[in-house]
Amino acid sequence: MINFNGAEKKSILIADDDADDREMLKTAFEESGSKQQLCFVENGEELIQFLRRKGKYADDLKYPYPRIILLDLNMPKKDGREALREIKTDKQLKTLPVVILTTSTEETDIVNTYELGVNSYVIKPVTYKGLVEFTRTFQRYWLDISELP
Repeated sequence: MINFNGAEKKSILIADDDADDREMLKTAFEESGSKQQLCFVENGEELIQFLRRKGKYADDLKYPYPRIILLDLNMPKKDGREALREIKTDKQLKTLPVVILTTSTEETDIVNTYELGVNSYVIKPVTYKGLVEFTRTFQRYWLDISELP
């Protein structure tokens, strides 16, 4: 079993293929006063490699194991739905909290991801101010209030 509490810092793994979205999230977390280390991957294949500590992601100092994942749905190679299914059916990974952060408002995406075991589904804010507020709320709830495995 993977030890999620082994990380000295509370790291957040963000899986999003859009470079602008990744940069805005990074800036929004910084502006909201985040002390967590952020790690980024660009698609579902990289996400699974990261979680399984494969290739360059074997370096625990550079890529600390995450306490939580922010996952976009629409990515190349392996999309967020496929990655979520793989995480939630893996005995060692299934307890890792996953929050969908996407532009999709499709009811089928919302229902299907909850059926797969997602912990929360959030529509990406359309303004930067909204994104900063999201990062504050996300941190407060998921990293300060909630008890994570």
